[in-house]
Amino acid sequence: MKRRPEVCILPVAGLSTRNLPTTKVLHKGFMTLDNKPVIQYAVDSCAEAGIKEIVFIYSDDACKHMFEKYYSPLPSLEKHLAEKNKIDLLEVVRKIIPEGMKFSFACQNEPKGNGHAILMAKDIVGERDFAVMWVDDVYINSNGSGILKQLCDVYEQTGGIVENIMECPREEMVRYGALVGAKREGNVVRATGLVEKPKLEEVPSNYASMGPYIIPNEVMSLLPQVTKGSNGEINLTDGLNLAAQKGMPIYGVLANCKRFDCGTNADLQKANIELSLINSKKLRDFTRKVLAELPN
Repeated sequence: MKRRPEVCILPVAGLSTRNLPTTKVLHKGFMTLDNKPVIQYAVDSCAEAGIKEIVFIYSDDACKHMFEKYYSPLPSLEKHLAEKNKIDLLEVVRKIIPEGMKFSFACQNEPKGNGHAILMAKDIVGERDFAVMWVDDVYINSNGSGILKQLCDVYEQTGGIVENIMECPREEMVRYGALVGAKREGNVVRATGLVEKPKLEEVPSNYASMGPYIIPNEVMSLLPQVTKGSNGEINLTDGLNLAAQKGMPIYGVLANCKRFDCGTNADLQKANIELSLINSKKLRDFTRKVLAELPN
């Protein structure tokens, strides 16, 4: 049985152009979903899975400063809230930093791809296995375990590369990494490789590689060998495929979660609506009233 990874890499570099105009001045990680920043959902998912360290891959000092400030204690604010007897808000502030969580930072000076971003964390990760999570992707499961915990549960039993996958129509597979040699058993699909954004006539399966990922440390040593993909960047998918070619198994998990690509404003709105309705009966009642009053 493999040990759960204790470190997660969260790439937060990039211009976030899909979320303009807000991201002209605000990092996409701090756009809110049901009154919490998008980044908080990723960090809370890590904490639920037992991960104790997060490595932010940032692109410039302004980006780094936002995350440092948000994930640092602010005693003056806590003192003010306590003195004003705003206990509910005090509890919200204290929950920002999960108990025992450590935050580290590594810089990606040039936009050379997500595989290159992961490589920037090599010295911090050391010899540990690790998780990778895309901050844009928010996973909602109101009736069970979060996305990373589900992946870690499989990883403990299988080892190898474990990642979240989705089953997609063939014509959509050209947008994603696709599993090669896929064989499904229950909600787990074992594969022999990955191909990044295949041509339609070359799509090897309907299983799309989405992330997050649980990755054995050996992959970190293989990333420098990865050549630039068709997009001119060093892709994590190509690094995982190289590991598979060397005999490392890949396990795709059809996780019990609903995915929202909050790197788009449309999905950001949808996720906000769903989370808000899940968490507030008053809002559900209000929404029913509004919908009833709308014209057909």
